[in-house]
Amino acid sequence: MSAQEPTPPPPAPPAPPVSLAALLGRKDLGLRLLAGPEDASVHWVHTSEMADPYPYLLGGELLMTAGVQLTDPAQYVERVVEAGAAALGFGVAPVYDTVPAELVAACERHGLPLLEVPPQTPFTAVARAVWRLMAEARLRELRRVTEAQQSLATAAARPAPVPAVLGALASRLGGRAVLYAADGTAYAAAGRAIGTEAEEALRHLAEVVGPRPGRPASASGDGGGMVLAAYALGGGDGLALGVAAERREAADHTIAGVAVVLLSLLTAPHRGADVSARDAALVRLLLGTPPAEAATALGPGPWTVVHAHGGDTTPFAASTLASALGTSLLDTGAPDDDTVRLLLPASSPATAQPGWTLGVSSPVEARDLAVGDAQAGRALRRAQATRAELVRHRPAGFGGLMDPAEAAAYARSVLAPIGEPLTETLRTWLSLHGSWDRTAVALDIHRNTVRQRIARCSTLLDMDLDDADVRMELWFALGRVPRPPAGGGGGGAPPPRRGRGGRRGARSRARRA
Repeated sequence: MSAQEPTPPPPAPPAPPVSLAALLGRKDLGLRLLAGPEDASVHWVHTSEMADPYPYLLGGELLMTAGVQLTDPAQYVERVVEAGAAALGFGVAPVYDTVPAELVAACERHGLPLLEVPPQTPFTAVARAVWRLMAEARLRELRRVTEAQQSLATAAARPAPVPAVLGALASRLGGRAVLYAADGTAYAAAGRAIGTEAEEALRHLAEVVGPRPGRPASASGDGGGMVLAAYALGGGDGLALGVAAERREAADHTIAGVAVVLLSLLTAPHRGADVSARDAALVRLLLGTPPAEAATALGPGPWTVVHAHGGDTTPFAASTLASALGTSLLDTGAPDDDTVRLLLPASSPATAQPGWTLGVSSPVEARDLAVGDAQAGRALRRAQATRAELVRHRPAGFGGLMDPAEAAAYARSVLAPIGEPLTETLRTWLSLHGSWDRTAVALDIHRNTVRQRIARCSTLLDMDLDDADVRMELWFALGRVPRPPAGGGGGGAPPPRRGRGGRRGARSRARRA
């Protein structure tokens, strides 16, 4: 019998086990530990008066007996231990007045906990106490899992969700949580330090799990005095979650499973039914379809372009931002460009996101997406300059399309060949739509002087001032250079003319008055 191969233990029941110490703590039962440790875990209770109970035990039981057929205590204990029973409860009376000393010695020798059950305690009372303790433990476990789910869900909604979820998980398990890449690189980690040996063992355990065929979805082990577990994340990108703690409780696996689901959603690319539409648009572009026509595969539009900068340090920050804004159209940019670009339906307005700086374009049709991209870029620069979370592009005419500093520099270069009073004469003449007489009156000079100065401007600038486009460009340029203060030396309008021109101008004004 003793040479028989041990039977593998059966799966544990869904209810958490009961500590033998908790059962001993029930004063109403009057149980007394006679041999063995009290830290055993009881999964169920079984009563048997068989001489050999081995065939009827599953393992993990508190076996109750009154010793009706107890003939060889040593042999009996050996068979009970082989069956994997957690403890032995011996009822005093009606067969025995005391627990046999041979039974106590055999249990002590094999390390099997032995409980003395007093005559006034029926075996059913012990069984009922075990079930009640199991129900209480189950309730505590469910409460712990529920609280952990709420904590993890709250962490997933924070600005840096991946580190926040890892931190919440490490706190709930009382250890450390690490997110590993397929090559074993730690993307992010949270929790207390566990030592180099445990860290290395956890990293190796994370390399065991994965989406490739033949690899398990989870694995457990120990190292560096820590209990370790690793879980493969969904998405097929080889990410794995590693968890280390000093001990493992019944609910830990469930809590870690919740974290795995959240991290899989946070780290996976945004996928859905719109993926086929996005692929169709790309195929159309590659086949030569104009961008405006190819974009119709993504939706009717109009569209809003968003440029974003910031996020946490994880490589999943852009995907998290896209998910928060409700889009799968995302471009993380070149390796040397940390600007994230997104395309949103105009019906889903962009909102400020913690940890990000956003520049948002005006709604544009598909044919004007390049214009929207430029608008979003300028809006992002304004947001960064003003330290705002979000800046939307607001149309400001053609002048608003140009950077103010760049426009001012260009204006100074265009007007450099002319000085005062030519600049002021040109400004007044353009403001009065090229009227010689009205310019002469405004500047208090002769109309021929106006003609001479405008001709001089045309020569120095090498521009045809009869051209409407030239006049418009000069007007924009004049609007971007500061106007000299009135009365400044050489900076304002020339002094009134003396002589005939001045008198004629004065008489003309007097007649109009």
